[in-house]
Amino acid sequence: MFKLLKTEGRARRGQFSCAHGGVVQTPVFMNVGTQAAIKGGVDAFDLREVHCQIELSNTYHLHLRPGDKLIRQMGGLHKFMNWEGPILTDSGGFQVFSLAPLRRIKEEGVYFSSHIDGRKIFMGPEESMRIQSNLGSDVAMAFDECVENPAIYEYAKASCERTLRWLERCKREHDRLNALPDTINPGQLLFGINQGATFEDLRIWHMDEIAKLDCDGYAIGGLAVGEPTQVMYDIIDAVEPHMPKDKPRYLMGVGTPSNIIEAVARGVDFFDCVMPSRNGRHGKLFTWEGTVNILNAKYAMDERPISESCGCPVCRRFSRAYLRHLFKAEETLALRLAVLHNLYFYNELTAKIRQALDEGRFEVFRSEYSEKLAERV
Repeated sequence: MFKLLKTEGRARRGQFSCAHGGVVQTPVFMNVGTQAAIKGGVDAFDLREVHCQIELSNTYHLHLRPGDKLIRQMGGLHKFMNWEGPILTDSGGFQVFSLAPLRRIKEEGVYFSSHIDGRKIFMGPEESMRIQSNLGSDVAMAFDECVENPAIYEYAKASCERTLRWLERCKREHDRLNALPDTINPGQLLFGINQGATFEDLRIWHMDEIAKLDCDGYAIGGLAVGEPTQVMYDIIDAVEPHMPKDKPRYLMGVGTPSNIIEAVARGVDFFDCVMPSRNGRHGKLFTWEGTVNILNAKYAMDERPISESCGCPVCRRFSRAYLRHLFKAEETLALRLAVLHNLYFYNELTAKIRQALDEGRFEVFRSEYSEKLAERV
């Protein structure tokens, strides 16, 4: 399922296999299609063109609309959105805690109101596993509690302990569902999630405990939610030595290009973030020369592509002046082109990281680009 090919320091070069899409090369950035679509008018065929390896969709949102049972009746999420590659589904835990009003956390799970229509819903470990089984994703994420930062130590400790019990329940139900004769994807994998807020001792204890459950992979959750960047790096540094070496590591919801480079240096394999699509829809574009705000007046008559070093479909065809005009005219095409460019950049970023690891020069790549990619053109 996961093969570690080589390392450079703590940085890892690997391959990941699952039921759909052949072999995924890692480190990898997963393109976020929360509701089975990338915001900005990007479809599954576009994802192929920008070299996406894994698409990520969300359990919470798809459960509410159109409904996981409907997607199951349509043949599963791959068939529903016409994407043949791997899909990872988030457990819904983060959205329950960030979007749902009037939530009540109990040992059995979480009672909450839908952010769409206010209807009462319950989701626990078993429900999350059943929803993700109905979706038929390649990787299901365990149901966890994402604690807000800064957190009270006593609450974070109790939450870690509950999340561990929830993972045990997730694993039992996941195994049961995979064994059913009519399961859409009996090869679905399960990743556990490390929590513990910004307390290193809780993070280490929780990682040691969930590693005993022998999940198919492990994620670090509950970061990139407002804490200083260095604190995030410190938590990764603390947790990484306790993560199984032979399992993929996933840093959830991260991040900027610099965050990705720095997390790879700390031993992370998988990433996802809404940043490329969200920033793109607001005219912020990522390039190897730094970030571009295409709304700036200086681009009004600029005939150059977004980046002359980029080979994406947008840079091959359109000028900065045209893209700026589309934004100013509030044309939907502006969002689509900007998101396509940013997704291409993020997928190329991880491809270049893999190449640097293959050639034994990742530290050179890191020193050249980690700070540069955070600069403005």
